Amino acid sequence: MNEHYTSAHDHNRRVWDQMVDKRKRFTKPAKDEDFHNPLATVDGLNWLGGNIQGKCVLCLAAGGGRQSALYAAAGAKVTVVDISPRMLEVDREVAAERGLEVRTIQTSMDDLSMFRAAEFEIVIHPVSTCYVPRIEPVYQQVARVMAAGGLYISQHKQPASLQLSIEPNLTGRYELEESYYRGGEPLRDIVGSRLREDGTLEYLHRWEELVGGLCRCGFVIEDLVEPKHAATGTTAGSFEHRCGFTAPYVRIKARRLDHVAEAVPTTLWVPNSNL
Repeated sequence: MNEHYTSAHDHNRRVWDQMVDKRKRFTKPAKDEDFHNPLATVDGLNWLGGNIQGKCVLCLAAGGGRQSALYAAAGAKVTVVDISPRMLEVDREVAAERGLEVRTIQTSMDDLSMFRAAEFEIVIHPVSTCYVPRIEPVYQQVARVMAAGGLYISQHKQPASLQLSIEPNLTGRYELEESYYRGGEPLRDIVGSRLREDGTLEYLHRWEELVGGLCRCGFVIEDLVEPKHAATGTTAGSFEHRCGFTAPYVRIKARRLDHVAEAVPTTLWVPNSNL
């Protein structure tokens, strides 16, 4: 792992530890009402078929006492991975309070070397790939630890949303401020926005990396949705108003192929730059 990669990991680990201490959003555990029907709470699209009893589930980069607890309450054998030890403390506290069995592992999402090949049937990956400079190593790690035919459900920040200005211009429209081809350069810091996490190093991943990378690592995409956060009649500059111009997130349902070698081309086609 190169120096920039290590630096980004260390930086984001410290920031997320601090977020837990400050009880920031995304660090708060699931609420009591979420456990009335835990699987419906986390799988509103029914991508998991309504029953995960006994399934081996990896909650990837998903500490904080929500994902792990709800999947465990739904009957799965849950392992949760996170880079932040403080986030994992919350998972252990919630599991103990609710009598759930959850295994916690501190590591980065791009290093799953402690797990056996094909160990998991389901991998749940909430928004977090924006915190690593490259997404392909993450997909490669997930492909290795996932059983053939298993489901990988991931959510990501859309590249256009990360490019767009947080505040509107004088006409009430938003402008592209960040370049699309970045060469691993992090985005500039944004403070006080629901679209970004204060103090973290975040990275834009292009569509060919988000979707094409999945295919090249041995996954078939079965569904893709853009959760809607837009609302009419909202004030310019509000979260809901901006979401009317670009969806902030994308959720992808992908299935691990039986034969990964057949899915990964030996040569990646590069489109003609003159077209």
